[in-house]
Amino acid sequence: MYLEHFGLKEYPFGITPDTSFFFSANGYQQALNTLLIAARTGEGFIKITGEVGTGKTLLCRIFMASIGREFEIAYIPNPSLEPQALLMALAEELGVDIDSNTGQHHLIKSINLALLNFASQDKRVLVCIDEAQAMPLETMEALRLLTNLETEKQKLLQVVIFGQPELDVKLNHESIRQLKQRITFDFKLGALTNDEMHYYLNHRLVVAGYQGGRLFSPEALKLLRKKTQGIPRLVNILAHKSLMSAYGKGVRVVERDDVIAASEDTGSTRNGGWNVWYLLGIISLIIVFALVITRIV
Repeated sequence: MYLEHFGLKEYPFGITPDTSFFFSANGYQQALNTLLIAARTGEGFIKITGEVGTGKTLLCRIFMASIGREFEIAYIPNPSLEPQALLMALAEELGVDIDSNTGQHHLIKSINLALLNFASQDKRVLVCIDEAQAMPLETMEALRLLTNLETEKQKLLQVVIFGQPELDVKLNHESIRQLKQRITFDFKLGALTNDEMHYYLNHRLVVAGYQGGRLFSPEALKLLRKKTQGIPRLVNILAHKSLMSAYGKGVRVVERDDVIAASEDTGSTRNGGWNVWYLLGIISLIIVFALVITRIV
């Protein structure tokens, strides 16, 4: 579409999590360091939360790629499962050969044997659960019970949960208070700061092969930050559409008007509220109505 126009080898602002584009902004590097240190302590649950679009899934993938060969990783991307289904998914991730009709007792026993086998190979098992706010309370409790499995020296299973802020609300439920007590490391992802967003854009452009000069005008950058509030996913969406707009005009610098066009084409950043003329019309009708009522009285 616009790759040749801007001298790019690939699209720089896709919304699919791609570890080659990972940008280690201060908060994200802290989160990754927290995950790596916490995982190596081998105790408790680890929790990472952040608003929609702040890069939790990408962070999860970077973490799994960085953790080292001494860990066996089980990745559960969709935890909105009943306890039995989650155990089946975990067993499958761990390579446990089981029948779909296996009861929960035998399922847990099989998982325990697999965990002991990994431990005998000096491997620690780490479960990474994305979108954890969708996990039913009963499933969370079943997961907690699994972490009770241990040898004399260490836990056989460690869990990292990634979720939206709603996860914190769910964890306050009385029925899973024991799970909340086991969260030993907790980190909240925030949005990109103004400076970080500038570096973020440049980083992704360079990774995508860009070698030119400034691609976004200062006015475009300012509006892009205002419209996205520094949420990486929204930054990607508007930056991509802004490049499309500039390409359509045959220019090689993204201006403020391009960001406006991109924003108006995106529901999450489109100007909200009523049209000003509509509001003025309503106000006028209210005034007229008030005058008529006054005269009648």
